[in-house]
Order: sequence, then C-alpha cells, then structure tokens
Amino acid sequence: IFAGSTSVKTYNATSSGGAHLEQKSKFEVTYNNFPTWAQTEIQAAVDVWAANFQSSVPIKVEATWGRSQVYGLLGSARPGNYFNNFVNAPDATLWYPSALANALAGRDLDKNNPEIVIQVNSAATWDMRNDGKPSSSEYDLQSVFIHELGHGLGFLSTDSYDPFFGYGSIDQPTPYDAYLQLDDGRRLSDLPSPSIELGKALTNNLSWSGVKGIAANGGVKPKIYAPNRYQSGSSVSHLDEATFASAGINSLMTPSLDAGEVFRQPGPLLLAMMEDMRTKPPAGIAVGIPNQVRNLQVLVGDSSAIVTFDPPTNVRSAQVTSYAIKNNKTGVTVFANTSPFTVTGLKNGTTYTFSISAINNNGTSDPLISDSITPVATWKQAVIDNASDAKYVVSASLNNKPFIAYISSKTGTLRTATYTNGTWKKVVIDGMGGTSGRTNHKLGGHLSLCSSGTGTRQVIHLFYGDLADNDLRHATITDTTQSFEVVDGNAPQIQSYEEVDRTRTGSDVTVSSA
Repeated sequence: IFAGSTSVKTYNATSSGGAHLEQKSKFEVTYNNFPTWAQTEIQAAVDVWAANFQSSVPIKVEATWGRSQVYGLLGSARPGNYFNNFVNAPDATLWYPSALANALAGRDLDKNNPEIVIQVNSAATWDMRNDGKPSSSEYDLQSVFIHELGHGLGFLSTDSYDPFFGYGSIDQPTPYDAYLQLDDGRRLSDLPSPSIELGKALTNNLSWSGVKGIAANGGVKPKIYAPNRYQSGSSVSHLDEATFASAGINSLMTPSLDAGEVFRQPGPLLLAMMEDMRTKPPAGIAVGIPNQVRNLQVLVGDSSAIVTFDPPTNVRSAQVTSYAIKNNKTGVTVFANTSPFTVTGLKNGTTYTFSISAINNNGTSDPLISDSITPVATWKQAVIDNASDAKYVVSASLNNKPFIAYISSKTGTLRTATYTNGTWKKVVIDGMGGTSGRTNHKLGGHLSLCSSGTGTRQVIHLFYGDLADNDLRHATITDTTQSFEVVDGNAPQIQSYEEVDRTRTGSDVTVSSA
C-alpha cells in the first residue's frame, strides 16, 4: 500500500469497540528488526485477522522492518508460495496462496516456508504512540498491516505488465484473478497470456463477479483499480480508489492510505470477497473450440490403462468442460474432467489405442491418438538385482518399457534394468571403464533422470557423481546406444561464487543434480 496524496482528520473508520473476538485461526509472526512499539501494532492487526480468517492450520508470517527504495511505499506483502490441484481445491486449475490453500486443504502444504512475507517501510512517518490516533501527517501501522495481511491471505493477482510493448501476463492465475471480469463478462484469468489483449484488460474496466462480494456491495459488482496507465504494485490487486476512497468501512483495500486514516477491521466487503475465493468461480465465456490435448501417454495396468495428458494450450480461453476418451478397439467413449483417468474393463494381452478430445460449449477438439498398449496381469514382487543395495534409484519408461537406473554403493557402479519380454535385463553401464567416455572411478552422489522424445524414439539422460574426481557426469541412453561425458567439475580452477557469468568449475560438484 502507498501513502495517499492527501491527509485527513484523524478518525477511526472501523473500530472493533474493544470487544473480545473469538479466534478462527492462529498466526505466528517472526519479527525482523521491528521496534517494540511496531510489534504491538502488528500483533493487534494479526489478532484482527485471526478473528476473521478461518483456518485449522497455523499461519506463519515473516515480517521485516527496513527502509524501502520505492517512493511513497508504506508496506508490501506476498504469499510464501502458491498451490494448485491439491485435495479440496475448489478449482484445480487455479493457484491458491499458501495460507488460503492450507485452510482449504486442512494441512500445511509447505512446512519449510512462511505463508505470508511482509515488508514495512521503516522510513515512513508513523504514529509511534500506540494510541490509534495518528495526526494528519502520520500513518497508522496497524491499518497498513491489516491491509497487507489481506493481500497475503489471497486478495491479489499474479499479473504482470510490460509497459513498452503493452503485453499482460498471468502465468499462474489465482482465484482472485478468476473472479475478475471484463465488461463483456470474460474472466481475466481466461485471456491469453502473454498477450496485448490481456495487457489492455489490465488497464481497463474490471469488476468482481463473486456473488458474496456483490451482495456485500449492495448488489453492485465491486469495481477493481485498473487505471489506463498501469501502476506496478497497485493496479488490479486493489479496490478502485475513486469508487471506494470514501466508503468508510470498505475502503481498506484501496491502493493508498491517507495520513491520519485508521482501520481496525477488514470490513464486510473484503470478508465477502475472501469467502467467494473459497468456492469455485463460475465458468467464463468460451472462445472458439479447444485445441488438441498435449503430451498424451497411456500407462499399462492390470485389465486397465491409465490415460494422462496435459490440457490444450487455449484451455483458459476455450473453457474446457470435459475430455472424451475413446477406446478405439471397442468404440466405447468415457468422459473425464481432468487427467489422469483410469480406463477399466480391458482384456489382458489385447492391444488398445485411445483417442482423446477436449470439449467445451462450442464444440470438440480434434482427437489425439495414443500409442498402442497391452494390459498385463498384476506384477508380482521380485528382487531385480540382489547384488546391489541400489542406494540411489530413479525410474522411467524407455520406449514403452519400464526402466530403472541405480547406483550401488557396494561397487560404485551405475546400473540399469529394463523390463523386456517378462524379465529384467540388467546392465552395468558405467564405473568399470570402457569406451564412449566411460570411467573406472567409483560413482555415487545423487542420481537424476530426465527423458526426451516420444514413442519408440525416447532418450534417457542420467546425471551422477564421480567420487574420485568429484565431477558431475552425464549418460545418454537409447535402446541401442550409450554415451558418457563430464558435465562439470573438471575445470583447471575453482570459479568464485561472486562471478555472475558462470563457467565450468574445478570444485566438488558431486552433490549437484539436474
């Protein structure tokens, strides 16, 4: 939030009246460099949100007191992380800020990071008396913190704007983004990203479409701050300044706070909008028909197959409602809302292919046909290699065959096992010398795998450590060939960590991974 351009007579816009409010959540604040008087103000703001935000998961807040380089900035906040497609997510395609995601999931989805990170400008002219009565030249820290916690809890967009080209981007749309509407009813989160179309939307009329927010605003869609000249840090993630500057109890989430202005509650409009974000936003207006699904794969099961795919590139604007999965052998079509999907009732030993189409209200995409698969009976547990402890193990599918790579700490060798014709074919591929760049050094460290190509043209890439030279090695594996190289660690000298342009180093990189 920024300092306002005017000052007002000291007033308390939303007094709690000193009443004891039952806590709906627990906040745990880590203070960095805060003076004692400021901690008192922040704890009061935290108590306000603890009485208004429902969550069974403690909300960790990391707050830092320091001088800001941005002119007029009083404070800023961001979530510690974003999550999508978690259990109990109202909309699996949206990215929920940590605190809101945890509240919906009923568990901590990221125990290593705080849910909210807040910066407060120590150079602002603050009321340090803890009396809630700033003068016409002072700013109220508790009000700023109530505002910033609102952002951290979910009242924010993940948009960005390129002022030179006019492009707008929303790579990970939040529920807040999904509830923002253009005048024609399209959702902000559904526009192509990046695009000039989205850039124009970020600098035009935007309003809130959630039913609870509309009801709290007297039946009128709350107007969002989106001036025709984009303002970083203010645009889109606030209520409109001109509309709500004098709205008293509902003015908290405007982009600026005037000197002497005081808030002690979130206000009914903000709380209603936060409640909207706990439900699935209504579908937007579908534009065109969906493109083909992407990265289609079918995994073998026992009398079944697991179909996995990525949504079409235009999944936002096309508003995909479902996916048709056709068994090309039987002609039977089933419908799914998301990937993966398990097709049952197949015959072991029989070959199948599947066609996948994306559907919306305007029509159906062109089908994408899978590679053929043959279901098999459930595998029995078996020891693949009793000569290895397989301390480091990775797995993948190589040309539609199960593939495992592992390093034995007993022998220091890199081995692979490929399931072919009902048996595991085991090979020592590195650590015993040989051609094509192999080494006879003992191998170890973390083992990483990635694959490229599709169908019968897949390539496996393995990354692992040489414990003698402390190098990072790379193996390239296909059905018929293998090659090996040193990726890093074999330079004549160690590169300083202070050098921006990174080159090969001579340091120990066996702990590295790819």
